[in-house]
Amino acid sequence: MKRRIYSGFFCIVLCFSYICPVWAGSASWTSSTNSSRWVQQPDQAFTPYDNTTANLVEVNSEITYQVIDGWGGCFNELGWTALLVLSQADRETVLRELFDPVTGCKFNLCRMPIGANDFARDYYSLNDSSGDYDMSDFTIDRDLGCLIPYIKAAMAIQLNLKIWGSPWTPPAWMKTNGVYNGGRLTWNAQTLDAYALYFSKYVQTYRNQGIDVYAIHVQNEPIYSTKYPSCLWNAAEFRDFIRDYLGPRFKQDNPDCEIWIGTIPDSGTTNSYADTVLKDTTASSYVSGVGYQYGGKNAIQWTHDTYPSMKLMQTENECGNHENDWPYAEKTFGLMKHYFDHRANSYMAWNPVLDETGLSSWDWAQCSMISINKNTRAVTYNPEFHLYKHFSYFVETGAYRINSGGSFEDRIAFKNPDGDIVVIIANRSDQSKTVTIKNGSEMIKPSIAARSFNTFVIPATGPTPTPGEFQLGDVNHDNTIDIIDALLVAQHYVGLQPGNFYPAQADVSCDGAIDIIDALLIAQFYVGLLSEFCQR
Repeated sequence: MKRRIYSGFFCIVLCFSYICPVWAGSASWTSSTNSSRWVQQPDQAFTPYDNTTANLVEVNSEITYQVIDGWGGCFNELGWTALLVLSQADRETVLRELFDPVTGCKFNLCRMPIGANDFARDYYSLNDSSGDYDMSDFTIDRDLGCLIPYIKAAMAIQLNLKIWGSPWTPPAWMKTNGVYNGGRLTWNAQTLDAYALYFSKYVQTYRNQGIDVYAIHVQNEPIYSTKYPSCLWNAAEFRDFIRDYLGPRFKQDNPDCEIWIGTIPDSGTTNSYADTVLKDTTASSYVSGVGYQYGGKNAIQWTHDTYPSMKLMQTENECGNHENDWPYAEKTFGLMKHYFDHRANSYMAWNPVLDETGLSSWDWAQCSMISINKNTRAVTYNPEFHLYKHFSYFVETGAYRINSGGSFEDRIAFKNPDGDIVVIIANRSDQSKTVTIKNGSEMIKPSIAARSFNTFVIPATGPTPTPGEFQLGDVNHDNTIDIIDALLVAQHYVGLQPGNFYPAQADVSCDGAIDIIDALLIAQFYVGLLSEFCQR
């Protein structure tokens, strides 16, 4: 009779195992092509890995790299000007698409200019009173018209929004050429001390407006002299200003506001700006991170390798020339992959919103995530919008980039704080491809469309096993002993090698073998016929 019971259960379990195999479950899948954006594809069920090597993406969540601090863009005057043509309801819809922490891109970390930049309406600074070294005429009155309403509208949606600022130019009267573009900061103690005070006033005045600026970057693109607001700095000037003026001023006035070496487009593989500042022990004591854009992508890995404790930020996505098309989004995917593969902790878009022309005030038409036609009020979500959302919607603040290898190159993977694994894959070819995503001993094999972006989310399967941490019978470590555990034991017994199977908890009969008796005992425990297993 006992053999008949065991045989019957074995047949039931084995039949159920083949009809409805129990693996890690399934991965959700969101895809976008140029013609079909943000589509929820059918969940992909895991099956045993079959040794496929072609188009393989192999995820290893046990190998982690940098933590992810967030995603965002830059608040600019022309962005708010574009948004103002919309009704309040439509404007809020656009802002929710960018900042909503549940349904939108979830942007949480954004940049703003300190004074004019190339997407301001014209030249200005926060103190245009020549010779006002004590900053008595410092004012943000101009910002109350565009930047502050823009930032506050976003903050009303994303309550955890963090803001950092950078100048494109000091006040013109502080410069060697007396104008807003080109030239250098006048290098004497009186001017340098006043400029450090200028930064301090900026932080304090914005905080008085309820906007908690958490960091500043010293100068936007210090190697470029342009017709739009700009200023040249060399690496030694960065070091000396931070060490002797800005650092001591912030330590006194704003000790909780970070100072970053940024934003650096250094085109060399070794960043002279970061190295010059960070190898000075006094200057480096004031520095929290290094910000890179454009040519700086070539130096970011070197900086991590040389100064591994430094936070790293991609501070401005390459802005293009108003393409706003799918190939440009594909280029941006390559940039995002490069920066994250080389240890960036965060990634900034440039303009989230512009009008349909994309024109700066200095006649350079650039890309934006969203375009708003000022005549028709039509809102267009450009391909880059959906690309950013493929990352920022799924990859949470506090996630880690994790190891991903294999023969398919256009992939990157993260592990969220809750344990979910996020795998982002681009197919930049003109043919659809079947990609094998391997996680442990399991795999999914989605066929991804040509010219597409794809995000797969593999649900967390419980904590990493620790010997003795889980009780007998809980073979998948989900803190519950149920029929799933019995089925996993049965699959193991017939050689199916199920995922999420931990043998230390499977031999519930304590007879030195994992067999159908253990599956039966777990099933009996589940239905209440057995109160406990053997004690070890």
